[in-house]
Amino acid sequence: MDLVLDVADRNLLTPYVYPAGWPESEPCRQLLSLFVITNLGALTLYLLFGTFSYYFIFDHELKKHPQFLENQVRREIVFALRSLPWISVPTVALFFAEVRGYSKLYDNIQDSPYGWTGVFLSMLSFLFFTDMGIYWIHRGLHHKLFYKRFHKPHHVWKIATPFASHAFHPVDGFMQSLPYHIYPFLFPLHKVTYLGLYIFVNVWTISIHDGDYRVPRFLRHVINGSAHHTDHHLYFDYNYGQYFTLWDKIGGSYKSPTAFEGKGPHDYLRKLREN
Repeated sequence: MDLVLDVADRNLLTPYVYPAGWPESEPCRQLLSLFVITNLGALTLYLLFGTFSYYFIFDHELKKHPQFLENQVRREIVFALRSLPWISVPTVALFFAEVRGYSKLYDNIQDSPYGWTGVFLSMLSFLFFTDMGIYWIHRGLHHKLFYKRFHKPHHVWKIATPFASHAFHPVDGFMQSLPYHIYPFLFPLHKVTYLGLYIFVNVWTISIHDGDYRVPRFLRHVINGSAHHTDHHLYFDYNYGQYFTLWDKIGGSYKSPTAFEGKGPHDYLRKLREN
């Protein structure tokens, strides 16, 4: 995040926003800047990619499903916009620790002992590490001690749209993002790669709520896509994973998506029309 902060300082904050005598490295200034940048970034990713997905990918026929709520899209957006600033508070604390040099993020490819190979391997390990972490956190949030208070608000959306992707209770939203932030404190990661992965995970979160169940046949039971996550919203105790089905299979919570078996939401709507 220090790369983003440096760009903001150089092109906007130092010349136009902050007093000339306020050093860029001063902690309070960094915290304030990170809070604003994090919120603006989250809103931009959510609204930009969510809107694109809603209008160009999401099948609007799903809005005719009996479990699609009245004014659901507006309610999803309002819920997300209210939650994101609160989610950003602990997120900014972790970004601040990164900026202050406590993480294992590095600037140059030459700083990695494995060069470009190390960058590629770190991308893979990031995906597998965060997938594992999110699986267990997500599954834990379904425990009776936490579900009703923190995770149930996200399950209001049985037939989700892309805008449901970030419509979490703040505690739920932060806890499920925690593996993304922990990774660079445990393992070396290139800073630009981290920014790219951060954007990717937000887009992926939107994509598994977009109602587009298409996936290459040979990857249907490997990749945790929208079909899998739709069944999670409908049946609760299955398909907790983020990108892959690996941990659901290990943990005994994998469910073959009903959409792949002719029993999904689209099939239900088709039967309603036929009747």
